[in-house]
Amino acid sequence: MNLNFTLVAQLVVFFILALFTMKFVWPPLMKALDERAAKIASGLAAADRGKADLAAAEKRVQTELAGARDEVQKRIADAEKRAAAIIEEAKKTAAEEGARIVAAAKADAEQQVTRAREELRGQVATLAVAGAEQILKREVNAAAHADLLSKLSTEL
Repeated sequence: MNLNFTLVAQLVVFFILALFTMKFVWPPLMKALDERAAKIASGLAAADRGKADLAAAEKRVQTELAGARDEVQKRIADAEKRAAAIIEEAKKTAAEEGARIVAAAKADAEQQVTRAREELRGQVATLAVAGAEQILKREVNAAAHADLLSKLSTEL
């Protein structure tokens, strides 16, 4: 009987321990496990949201970069067009300035030719008077014959 009493006593102690564990130990342990599972699930959900946000951010960045590249290309093209326009304008201005300088040089040359002709006419008139003096062996009055001398200079 000793064996039976020990077996029954152990069985009673086992059930008391099981009831005590189910009543006082098991609920806080399950609560802690449930909280831990909720935290893990929350962390995994946050990680998934973070991955989704990162993917969306990368997509936005790629879109922004593409837009920035397009804008840069557009600005470069505009700058090249502006540079070409400035160059053409400078060429046009230089051509106009060159034409003006050539025209001024031609006008100056014409004036110098005209002055040289006038000077040459004056010298020819003087030589003609001197030649006439030599031929006539007398002095010719230039003031008296001014009409004749001016007519002679215009013919030359």
